[in-house]
Parts: sequence; structure tokens; C-alpha cells
Amino acid sequence: MQKFRQMLDRMEPLFTRGGRLQKFHAIYEMVDTLFYSPPDVTRGAPHVRDALDLKRVMILVVFAATPCVLAGMWNTGYQANSAMAMLGVTAADGWRGAIMSLLAVSYDPASFYDNFVHGLLYFLPIYAVTMAAGGFWEVLFSAVRNHEVNEGFFVTSLLYAAILPATIPLWQVAVGISFGVVIGKEVFGGTGKNFLNPALVGRAFLYFAYPVQMSGDSVWVPVDGYSGATALGIAAIDGVPGVIASGITWTQAFLGQIQGSIAETSTVACLFGAAMLIYTGIASWRIIVATFAGLIIPALMFSGLDSSNPMFAMSWQWHVVLGGFAFGAVFMATDPVSAPDTTAGHWIFGLLVGALTYLIRVVNPAFPEGIMLAILLGNIFAPIIDWCVIRLNVRRRLKRYG
Repeated sequence: MQKFRQMLDRMEPLFTRGGRLQKFHAIYEMVDTLFYSPPDVTRGAPHVRDALDLKRVMILVVFAATPCVLAGMWNTGYQANSAMAMLGVTAADGWRGAIMSLLAVSYDPASFYDNFVHGLLYFLPIYAVTMAAGGFWEVLFSAVRNHEVNEGFFVTSLLYAAILPATIPLWQVAVGISFGVVIGKEVFGGTGKNFLNPALVGRAFLYFAYPVQMSGDSVWVPVDGYSGATALGIAAIDGVPGVIASGITWTQAFLGQIQGSIAETSTVACLFGAAMLIYTGIASWRIIVATFAGLIIPALMFSGLDSSNPMFAMSWQWHVVLGGFAFGAVFMATDPVSAPDTTAGHWIFGLLVGALTYLIRVVNPAFPEGIMLAILLGNIFAPIIDWCVIRLNVRRRLKRYG
């Protein structure tokens, strides 16, 4: 690659303004900077209050989300192998079955290795399609605007693939990430200018455009002929007693041994990622704490308020471990671009997201998850929150100092 770059540099005098060779060289540089640091870099950090460069920030977020992805791949394989054992299926169909046979991997739900490899074969295609489709739009918009491809898409792609069900068709993966990148980010100017989280925008688009493949009882376990609701889906109908009767314990929900999207089920993995993000200063601990508090406080206040609604009887301990709440609070709500900038705004935003999650879960039984829509609604109000906080500070200082 270095020799290829040197060859292009020697040919640079031959490039004509707006010519094909010049355009090709620009696209090459954009793709190259996506994976490697450019030869000319700024001496200082791109952020006023932080010494970290953008590439290192994004890499740290990827590292923090990796435990969730690894736990999700194991859980995906565990759910599939358990369903196959229940149905009496001895081998997977198609290319996955061929690879499992080639690697001499069985389908034992008690084997960590079997579960992990089986889940890996579902996550990798989703992530590969996400990188290919989303990367295409990133390079295209960078070429049109004549700026470098930044590393923000690595985080968006990983988080987007992590919140999808394992059974989703790959063409829908491409459509969703295309919508999230183009409509959720690039139309507003690209990285740093979007007011909504692009990964959540793509996920929300898929949920409303293709609800059959994104919800229901048959999308969470990638085994034909098997159906089973998520723990939140069961709780919306039968409450916590129904969840326990289905064989799900609180410990299993905390560890992530339940049905759901690929990498958002393990609360303990999310908390590990939160500790890393807080320790490195990447994420705001105020947003994380306030989001949890925004869900826990109303769960304590309104517990058992309506006996006809089983979600009112769900304790806060179950609320925080079911669904993708922990993943959303740690990795989605803390997005520095779409979240407020002020310190007080962090608290208000987090409390708003947590409270909206509780409200959607309890009041709207058709959508028991809640965290995705709550964060998107919070993103819409984030600029208003910052504006109000700044105006109040200005008014208080004017009143104090005249």
C-alpha cells in the first residue's frame, strides 16, 4: 500500500483538476485514512476539553462494546442450540451447517465453544454487510464533500449490528444502515453534526418498515419452526410470574442468557463497558446514572398502581436487566454528538430517557422495549435542554452581578 501511495504521489503532477485520476486519488486517500492515520496530522487534539484524538476515542468505545458482542454471540448460539435440542434437529442448514461440520463443531448447548461458534456464524454476516453498505455511503459522501473518512462509522456499525436480531435478512441489514448513515447523519453534514444516533435511526427504520422481521416471537432464535417471546414480551402479558414460569431467572437475565437482540441482553457486560467508558472519560457517568435513576424512581413510585396491568407490578430489578435497557443507557444515550453538552443537561437528559423508557414499557403494551424510542425522543430534546440550561445560567449571573 505504501508503494502504491508513492506511485500516486509521483504521478500527481499529471493529475488534471477534476480529472478521473485526481478523483481516484482522493477516494483512495479517504479509504486509506479510514483504517490508518494520515501522514499529515494535527499537532493538538481535535477536542477543546480532551487530549484524546478522534481515532483513539472510537477505538476505546469499540473495546468497551466488545464484551457485549462476545457475550451476545455466545447467547445467540446457546439459544439456537437449545432450540435445536428441543426440536430434535441435529444439524443446521445451509452454509452454516457446512462450516460447523468442517470445523467439527457440534450443537451442544452445554458447550461454550459450540455456542460461541454457532453464534459467530450469525453475527459475522450481519456485521460484514453493515460495514460494506455503510462504508459505501461514508466513502461516497466523503468523495463528494472532499473530506476524509473518519473513524466514527466503526462505532456506528458495531452498535447497529449489536442491536439486530440474528434472524434478520441481510438485505434489510443493508437497507437499515443505509438509512441510518444517510438520513440520520450525512444529510446533516456528517459526523459531529447529526442530532440523532445513526445506529438507532437505522434500527427504528427497520422496526417500523419491516415489523415482521424485527418483532414477534419467531425472530429471536435462528431455528426454523421455533418461536418464543422475549422476557419483556412475556412480562407485558403475564408479568414477572410469567417470566419466572417460562424458566428465566433474574441471574440469567443479568448475565444475558435470554432471548433478544444479538448483543444487548447481557447487563453485566454492559456494566463492564460502562466502567471502561467512565474510567477513560469517554462517556458521561451522569447520563448513565440519570438514565438508570429515571427508570428506577418511577418503578418504585408506581409499583402496583394498576392491578390490571402486569407491567406496573414489575420491580425495578427486573426492569434494568430485561431488554436492551442497559445497552442503550451505556452505549446509545451517552453518544456525545446527540446528547446534551452541559453538565446539568446530562442529568435532565438521562432522567428523561429513563422515565420515557418506563412510560413506554408500562403504558404501551404493543412496544414493551421502550429504550430505543426513549433515546431518540431524548435526542430531539437535547438541543432544547442545553439552550434552557444556558439561558438559566445567563439569567442567574445577570441577576447576581447586574
